[in-house]
Amino acid sequence: MSENLMILPADKPEDIRLIRIPDDFEEHEAYRHVTGMIAKVEEQPDYDWEDILDMLEEHGFEAVDFVLGPSLD
Repeated sequence: MSENLMILPADKPEDIRLIRIPDDFEEHEAYRHVTGMIAKVEEQPDYDWEDILDMLEEHGFEAVDFVLGPSLD
């Protein structure tokens, strides 16, 4: 069985994140759900990636370690 993963793009390459989508989410549903969770955390003052990750993990998403390769530009 293949894993469903989502890239969270960022302006700075070091801020790009990769998360594993729980099996019970369809692709479009996961996108909307993650968008809503990130927006909710961004309403808080002084939030950071760990705050976003905590929210994601509460809903079954998981951060995945990865190596950022060279740019395709």
